Amino acid sequence: MDSRQLFDLAKKASENAYSPYSNVKVGAALLCKNGNIYTGVNVENSSYGATICAERTAFTKAISEGEREFEKIAVAGSIRNLVPCGMCRQFMSEFNEELGIVYEDENGALIETSLRELFPSQFKL
Repeated sequence: MDSRQLFDLAKKASENAYSPYSNVKVGAALLCKNGNIYTGVNVENSSYGATICAERTAFTKAISEGEREFEKIAVAGSIRNLVPCGMCRQFMSEFNEELGIVYEDENGALIETSLRELFPSQFKL
């Protein structure tokens, strides 16, 4: 699957987001090394700390199905320039520090980078 197709899946997934507080719908599409794809959305909560991001939703779905090897994640939504937040970056680094990240910049161009570029110093025990 190419990055555009993965991004389009993330964009489609974002339609199911639950975001009554920020009004920002976010979707993610996670490509596993075996070719399986898992999507996720942000689910907000009035207790903001209980909110879960689209990226962590996609990872949690994949992990709960036994996946452990991840290649790339696309993030898309109702606004542009959506990159994973710090909590998601730390969460994803547990599984693949070289994970590919795909998002759309403020002009609508597709950007491909790596988790290592966005998050060069992960916390490790």
